[in-house]
Amino acid sequence: MSGDEAIISGQVRCEAGRVRVQLEREIDHPPEAVWRMLTDSVCLADWLAPGTLDARNGGRVQLDFGNSGMPIDCRITECRPNRRLAYSWSSGDAPERPLIWELASEDNGTRLSLTLLLPQDELVPIACAGWDAHLEMLLAALEGIRIHFPASRFRQAREVFQGLLEEELAA
Repeated sequence: MSGDEAIISGQVRCEAGRVRVQLEREIDHPPEAVWRMLTDSVCLADWLAPGTLDARNGGRVQLDFGNSGMPIDCRITECRPNRRLAYSWSSGDAPERPLIWELASEDNGTRLSLTLLLPQDELVPIACAGWDAHLEMLLAALEGIRIHFPASRFRQAREVFQGLLEEELAA
């Protein structure tokens, strides 16, 4: 692997007509700091998109990706501060795309796990690559650095996740 190739990994499993994807990161910040990035509306704009998130069961999530994606408008289905946050990455009548953030305290930081439940279609590698890129933006934001969407990493990740999906479908 050359020096500028990113390490991209995740788990892709097909189950009951959906694709379950799991992405994980080890983060050198406590769960409270990570939770703030996931739920504070000001912080969300630094790594995900402008909008609001009302961090409580039944709270509303509204994010606007402008020209780069569909707007999100949904309700939080589970909110356990500093531990677990679940909502659908969808809006209106669009198919539900549940996602679950889980935070686990580790030695000097947090293990962050993101689980996506996606319709089994051609958009799976794109969704996985997009979340992988936004997780990189999250890590930078936790260090106080705001970066642009990492398009090169997105392209690499899309290829990786296309391969993982093909392997899973062939199994």
